[in-house]
Amino acid sequence: MGTAFQKVAITTVLMFGSFGSWAHAQSLNKCGNGPLMVGQKQVGVASYFAQNCNLPWQSQNMQMDFSYTQNIPEWAFKRAATYLLKRNIKDQKMHAVFNPITDLYRPVNSGDLYQLKYSHATHTLSLYLNQKIQGQLQNPQAQQYFNIWLGPQPFSAKLKQQLIK
Repeated sequence: MGTAFQKVAITTVLMFGSFGSWAHAQSLNKCGNGPLMVGQKQVGVASYFAQNCNLPWQSQNMQMDFSYTQNIPEWAFKRAATYLLKRNIKDQKMHAVFNPITDLYRPVNSGDLYQLKYSHATHTLSLYLNQKIQGQLQNPQAQQYFNIWLGPQPFSAKLKQQLIK
């Protein structure tokens, strides 16, 4: 199983990024949102978008937005993602598949927006920071990255319930 990881070239972003983002956003519906809580402190808001909010998330295009109200260091994202993927995906070999996306996380400041977008047709997971693409992962299992928030043992059970009502 080959993992194709690539930084998107500027020409690709210009040719497909704007239209692709627009087309992707046009086909998705907002399904739910909720506060991102770390302990008792709210650090932002998460929103979940899908083609059909009544269908399982694993079978469609989807997107999650994370709007931050607090500064968060990149190591916190990386550590949490790694831990939650291990907790939710039992196949040890799959953990390495997600390292290229997890490695792209950068620190955020209040007002920053992370977006994870998934194309079911191409099995492509894209990470954006403030609407600038950071990178992509193309793999038949790429959508499983969303187990961090929507899996059996998510970041927050309460948040999961608010996202996929």
